[in-house]
Amino acid sequence: MRFEVLGPLRVQLDRGQIPLGASREQRILAALLLDANRVVPVTRLVEAIWDEHPPTSSVKVVRNCVSMLRRQLATAGEIVTDSGGYSLRVPDDEIDLRVFVDRARQGRRLAAAGELTGAVVHLREALALWRGSAFTGVTGRLVEAAAAQLNDQRRSLQEERLSLELTLGGGAELVDEIADLVAEEPLRERAYGQLMLALYRAGRRTEALQTYHQVRRLLVRELGIEPGPELTELHRAILNADPRLAPVTALAAISRPEPSRPEASTTAKPVPAQLPASPYAFTGRTTELDELCGLLDAATRAGTSMVAVLSGIAGVGKTALAVHFARLVADRFPDGHLHVDLRGFHPTGPPLDPGEAVRGFLDAFGVPAQHLPEGLAAQSALLRTLLAGRRVLLLLDNARDSKHVRPLLPGGPGCLTLITSRSRLTGLVMAEGAHPITLDPLPPGDAHSMLIRRLSATRLAAEPAAVTTIMARSAGLPLALAIVASRLVNHPRFALRAIAAELDLAHGGLEGFTGMDAEADVRSVFSWSYRALSSPAARLFRLLSMHPGPDLGAVAAASLTGVPAPRVRPLLAELAHAHMVTEHTPGRYAMHDLLRAYAMERADIEEDRAERLAVTHRMFDHYLASAHLADLRLHPHRDPIRLPATVAGVTVAVIGDREAAWTWFTQEYPVLLDLLRRAGGDGYDVHAWQLGWAMTTFLDRCGRWHDQAIVQQLALEAARRVSDRDGEARAHRNISIALLRRGLHGEARDHLWHAVRLYRGLGDQVGQARTLLNLGTVAEHRGQPRIALRYAEQALRLFRAAGHRSGQANALNNAGWYHSQLGDHELALHHCQRALLLQQEAGDRYWQAHTWDSLGCVHHHLGQYPEATECYRQALSLWREAGERYYESMTLTHLGDTHLAVGERSAARGVWREALDIIVELGQDADRILEKIRTVTTG
Repeated sequence: MRFEVLGPLRVQLDRGQIPLGASREQRILAALLLDANRVVPVTRLVEAIWDEHPPTSSVKVVRNCVSMLRRQLATAGEIVTDSGGYSLRVPDDEIDLRVFVDRARQGRRLAAAGELTGAVVHLREALALWRGSAFTGVTGRLVEAAAAQLNDQRRSLQEERLSLELTLGGGAELVDEIADLVAEEPLRERAYGQLMLALYRAGRRTEALQTYHQVRRLLVRELGIEPGPELTELHRAILNADPRLAPVTALAAISRPEPSRPEASTTAKPVPAQLPASPYAFTGRTTELDELCGLLDAATRAGTSMVAVLSGIAGVGKTALAVHFARLVADRFPDGHLHVDLRGFHPTGPPLDPGEAVRGFLDAFGVPAQHLPEGLAAQSALLRTLLAGRRVLLLLDNARDSKHVRPLLPGGPGCLTLITSRSRLTGLVMAEGAHPITLDPLPPGDAHSMLIRRLSATRLAAEPAAVTTIMARSAGLPLALAIVASRLVNHPRFALRAIAAELDLAHGGLEGFTGMDAEADVRSVFSWSYRALSSPAARLFRLLSMHPGPDLGAVAAASLTGVPAPRVRPLLAELAHAHMVTEHTPGRYAMHDLLRAYAMERADIEEDRAERLAVTHRMFDHYLASAHLADLRLHPHRDPIRLPATVAGVTVAVIGDREAAWTWFTQEYPVLLDLLRRAGGDGYDVHAWQLGWAMTTFLDRCGRWHDQAIVQQLALEAARRVSDRDGEARAHRNISIALLRRGLHGEARDHLWHAVRLYRGLGDQVGQARTLLNLGTVAEHRGQPRIALRYAEQALRLFRAAGHRSGQANALNNAGWYHSQLGDHELALHHCQRALLLQQEAGDRYWQAHTWDSLGCVHHHLGQYPEATECYRQALSLWREAGERYYESMTLTHLGDTHLAVGERSAARGVWREALDIIVELGQDADRILEKIRTVTTG
């Protein structure tokens, strides 16, 4: 969630932009954002709406506007009534203006301390937040005055940044930017001086001198004054070619981007932008940054790719350096930025499989899941093919060994690959020519600077001995320093010497190591930070180690602890403030590997076996019950399963509608996969196969059929371990659907016959009938409509014997479809109309869509084209409501056939192109639809 005022006023959520109301609501929101987290008097809000002469009803109007805003911002911020006014409660880091001010302040502080390169980076980050003039489109005297001040601040900061870059040796690469600023405000002498110096450094001395004469004439004509002494002195220095004007140092650490080659294809492709946010309070590492910049520049000149391995002990800041450098040079790689946490040293589970990482990168480039070849080697080759000829930045974080990353490496020139690992990855250095960079702990000067950035120079200067102890005990590890600083920030009255003494006394038990081992010192820091937590937060910290990761939400944390979610959220906030967890996206919390390992050790010591088992049980219950509920929101008419009884203390996620279910599955999918994989070892096989069942609809509708096959195979194995034949049969059916979607008809049929035999053994007529319908679909795809019809008729008899009316409707529809394929359209119409009536009685909108599509085809073959078109439109509406892309593409194809039949070639081409987009997205064979489009385009 993010409030943006540095440009058009916008409120962004993960799922998109919140539409704002009329101008009055926008003016009030602007006024609240200008003073966010402070009470804004009603009189000021009246002034924001009416520049002068407000009506007598102005207060009531403000109240109504605030009510409207509250509804619009229900999930984005809280507007609180307080002391004769209103306050918008929102974290500072979710308002771009506050982030701009903070980054600008940090940049100026660094510049004052002589750290010019770091200052430039922060000022660039601050200015990059701007998307145009502040509050563009929002009118009113109050807001416009504030916007003018902000725009002035932006311009001043631009000039400050350019001055620093010129000090660092900038020249030619700055000319165009400064010239644009001069054109915008032609009476600012400072900008003209910067332009003159940049031109001179670019070897354009004559133009630099002409610029001076231009500004002199302008100042005399417009203001009646001569240029000031600084501009005059610069003019004299340029005339004399003063050597002091030459660059002092290269801008290695802030290299400018090179233009990217134009894409050969004009088809719009996704450009991945996966880099994490810039690390807060990044300090030092100038030697490593210079080395990285030099390596990158050399690779660019040579036309090769660059692979760098950043290694060192845990907590030394490998990821921070990698992300910082990646952000620094990201604009040199316009074709995409990829990032993956390989979890090479994850304490609770195996490293991320390289195949999953490869598939994630392919997905980021828009490669449909079903377009993937089988096997890691083929998928890795496809990734290298995609990267060929592109300038892409890859950040491979937390690698286990060389084998872990080899499948992810580009094969050709132009890319930058940054790898972090606790291992040196010597095999990668020897075989692939990777450049090793080993990170040592921060030297005392950089450690001190980091503490200054997080605390203040004044506070540190008051207790120099304590600062020395803290830095020594933290062993120069950025992670340890961040935890120390966090505690001191949260407790501004704490004396530094008290913290230093606590560190000195932290011996014995898990902390029983000397300062010779840096990791031991980190554990010492963890232990006292842990002891500073409230008892409930400390317990939550321990129990979080039992969650598989990579992250979790408050409701899942509530189930771990067995307490309601409202009581857990403050505890998560406490852990986040203490840097024991990280809220990496709103409401989602992750834990650093070392912290997780420490939490596991504390759990082993402080939680008995019975409690650990109870936590695991609640966790599996939570995810199964929540996944089951989410699945019912997506597909409410599925044949039900009976879940195990939920134990006390489990909180089920609130999933109110289809959109919420889709969001829940998208967020929790990695967690569900991990749970499926570990369920067998933990003795939760029933949960495992039922989790797989609950994930079926989501995976099928979003086209993740490769993953679906893997998930259902795990479900099948789990059901077999507990001899649950119903679970086995369902898993076989679900595997068959994934195989069928991928065109593997023979394998799909084999799994379906396994399911038929299991259902017969169980005496489950409905299960048999469902499976026979699936066998009919396989026969249809194999060009056997008569066999498919027989399967549908057998299914209909079984559904009738079981008294299953919605099943009868589905079988009637399938039978009608096959009759139509066999040419008996009148009988087909009769079957499908009966099916639709039964489905409408049951309220089964998903299967109504199937039947509307069948009816459209029947009417088409009967020459009843208007009726066919209307049926297809009914089906499309229901497919889109369900998020069912696969069948939407089929109905669009049928609708195009009807348009063509009545001579509407343009309309046919339009819907076929819509179908093509979906088919390509899902990785289906597009030859047939492309041939249709070619026919109407060239015929």
